[in-house]
Amino acid sequence: MTVGAAGGWDRDDLTQRDELAVQRVLDRLRDVGRLGVAFSGGVDSSVLLALACQALGRDGVLAVLGVSLSLAAAERTAARELASMIGAELLELGTHEQEREEYRRNGPDRCFHCRNELFTRITDQVVTSQGLRAVAYGENADDARRRDRPGALAATRHQVLRPLADAGMGKAAVRRVARSLGLPCADKPAAPCLASRVPHFQVVEPSKLRQIEQAECALRRLGFEEVRVRHHGEIARIEVPLADVPRAASDFVRTEILGAVRTAGFRFVALDLAGIQSGAFTLPFVVPDRV
Repeated sequence: MTVGAAGGWDRDDLTQRDELAVQRVLDRLRDVGRLGVAFSGGVDSSVLLALACQALGRDGVLAVLGVSLSLAAAERTAARELASMIGAELLELGTHEQEREEYRRNGPDRCFHCRNELFTRITDQVVTSQGLRAVAYGENADDARRRDRPGALAATRHQVLRPLADAGMGKAAVRRVARSLGLPCADKPAAPCLASRVPHFQVVEPSKLRQIEQAECALRRLGFEEVRVRHHGEIARIEVPLADVPRAASDFVRTEILGAVRTAGFRFVALDLAGIQSGAFTLPFVVPDRV
C-alpha cells in the first residue's frame, strides 16, 4: 500500500482551512524540482513527505533519515516502514553530531548543532549526488511560534524549506491530514531524540543514550506508549502522561518499572508527578521576547 502519490485519499474530516493549507503546500512544492525531505518518521515529516510525493511524484522526492546514536532503533524501523508505505525512496544518512564539542556540551542550543550537522551533510553529500534542487523539513506552524526550537535556526541558515509552517498548518491540522492520508503515525506521540532526556550542560555520552533507550523500550513494553526517561546520573526520572501516573504507581506495575529501569543501569527510579513536559530542559533557558 502506498499513499501520497496516488492522490486517492479521504478528505471528509478536513476543515476548509485544512484544505487550503494542503493546497498551499502542494502549490509551493510543484515548482521546486527534485526535493529532499528531512524525514524522521514523525507525523510532521510524514505528512510533508506524502504531500511532496503528490506534488512531485515519487521519483521527484527523496526522504533523508539522519541516523546516529540519538535515534532509537525502534524509531529507525518505524521510519523505514512509513517511507515504504508512502512510496518514497529513503536514504539513511549517518550523522556525527557526537563529534561536535558544541553538541556534546549540551547547552540549550544543542538542537541547533544536531540540525546543523544533518543539513550540512545533506548539502555536502546528498544534494549533488541525488540531483536535489531543494531540501525541506516538517516544521509546523505551532512549532514555528515556539522559542525553544533552536534547530529552526539551522534550517534557516541552510535555506531549508518549511512548507507546512509557511502554509499555516499547525499540529492539529497536520494530524487531521495524516489521518485523511491513512498514515499510521497520525496519532503518534512526539518522539524527540534521546539526547533531549539529558539535562543541559551535562555531557551527552553514548552510554547515557543507550541507558535511556533501553529503559524507554522496557516501559513501552509495559504499555506506556508516551514516555520520557530523563537521565540524572544514577537517577532515572520517568515522565508519563498524567492519566498514566496512577497506573505507573500501582504496586504490580511499579515493581515492573523498578526492575526494568534498574536493569538499564540506573540505581534510583523516580516518577515525575508533573507528567510529560515537552521542552522541560530547554524552556527555563529561553529568554522572553522583549517588549
